[in-house]
Amino acid sequence: MISNILKSRSLATVSSLLLRKTQAVRCLSTFDKHRSIFDTLGIQKTNNKGVFDGEWKGSGEIVASYNPVNNEVIGEVVTGTTADLDLALDKVAEAQKIWREIPVPKRGHVLLTMRNALVDNLEPLGKLVALEMGKILPEGIGEVQEYIDILEYALGLSRTLQGSIIPSERPGHAMLETWNPLGTVGIISAFNFPVAVYGWNCAIALVTGNGTLWKPAPTTPLVSIAVTRIIAKALKDHDLPPSLCALVTGDTDVGRALSEDKRAHVLSFTGSTKVGREVGKTVQGRFGRSILELGGNNALIVTDECDLDLAARAILFAAVGTAGQRCTTTRRLIVHESVYTPLIEKLKKAYKQVKVGDPLDDGVLCGPLHTQEAVSVYKNTLDDLKKEGGEVVVGGRVLDDGPLKHGNFVEPTMTKVRPDMKIVQNEAFVPILHTMTYKTLDEAIAINNSVAQGLSSSIFTNNPSTIFKWIGPSGSDCGIINVNIPTNGAEIGGAFGGEKETGGGRESGSDSWKQYCRRGTCTINYSGALPLAQGINFG
Repeated sequence: MISNILKSRSLATVSSLLLRKTQAVRCLSTFDKHRSIFDTLGIQKTNNKGVFDGEWKGSGEIVASYNPVNNEVIGEVVTGTTADLDLALDKVAEAQKIWREIPVPKRGHVLLTMRNALVDNLEPLGKLVALEMGKILPEGIGEVQEYIDILEYALGLSRTLQGSIIPSERPGHAMLETWNPLGTVGIISAFNFPVAVYGWNCAIALVTGNGTLWKPAPTTPLVSIAVTRIIAKALKDHDLPPSLCALVTGDTDVGRALSEDKRAHVLSFTGSTKVGREVGKTVQGRFGRSILELGGNNALIVTDECDLDLAARAILFAAVGTAGQRCTTTRRLIVHESVYTPLIEKLKKAYKQVKVGDPLDDGVLCGPLHTQEAVSVYKNTLDDLKKEGGEVVVGGRVLDDGPLKHGNFVEPTMTKVRPDMKIVQNEAFVPILHTMTYKTLDEAIAINNSVAQGLSSSIFTNNPSTIFKWIGPSGSDCGIINVNIPTNGAEIGGAFGGEKETGGGRESGSDSWKQYCRRGTCTINYSGALPLAQGINFG
């Protein structure tokens, strides 16, 4: 009897210890649970300085960075002010005077060091993106890889940047083009790609001889601090002033001041059309140069002459990837009426198999929305949809109970709508895919082009005639025009950007580097005479 009692007490003690240990693990803060990541990247739980102009500082408000999985505070950042921005712009300008005199191939050596440093920190930085932004780990790592890729691209440019020799109509004259740096590139980036958008701009700005000042999204300050630390060390390794790539975290007042400041010769802004319109006016008002990457509202057309299985796989990634928070996410699915039912059935099955959860967990395909405000946008969009007579085909629920109840989780959702509905004209930055039908190719293209935005578009077809009409003058009016691939997942080698209310800016590859340069037409007279153009005789 006594033996059984002692055995029972022993088991109870062990169970109690195990329960306490489990509870302790569950009660660990996001920071403590992932401390190794933060230690590797030089991030602290408190007192992270959010300004870098060669020195780490910050005189603004202390703001918290939140984990969208559970809305816990990850860490705190001392943000910057407009006064910090003012000083940082001067520091960038000083450093840029040194940088612009370095031969372009030698600039490439510095970019190679940056590239290697990012490779060394690929996994921890990708995990930090997943923690702070909320995208799944493969996408977080992929985003850092995108920065690595554009640095490799810029390294190639450092050996291949060219101007033009232009025939002169005057004897004894030579005419050529020069491309010189403009000075400082201001970069205002968005929360959804807290590494890559900065990377596109920074890499190309640097190879063309500019300095940069980065104002990141207010909700992703930790990622920006970690990236800046890596880039600053690479500059120091080459005995260059690290203030060449400055950082000022903060709220809208800092972004507004940057857009108004003439010392930001180029301003790249990624964000909403509403804000981008005002930024464009401000920068143009001071005769600066703006690169605007704004709203998308992208469409994907499925014809009756395509591989439906291929289309279904592409649509799932295009609509659900990054929880619908890419500027290139597919928002509108335009399907030929003859294949609508079988395609939607395939998609319904696929949607129901999507695992929603912590972006660091294996098998999760859809993480949380970035903020609680985004959850409200999701709910309001579906309410408006129903008022207009639209139908929810699959999904449509906020996951506010169960193990995900403390986070910003929603079900990826498909609807059935008419293309003339108001709800289709406006982009909601959440995983809601509006589906509709069409009869003719001309009608499908018209639907694609009917919205105010013009970023990305795609068509699925095996018909060459359809392909060439789609990419031709009577086809898609977007900046990205794909065939048999999703609307998202752009490669760095092409120019990225869109038309209409997307802003018209182009970043990343192709000849986007020209936007960061001062273009000069230079005529050299080596004849000893003075013949004038157009045969003018002036005495």
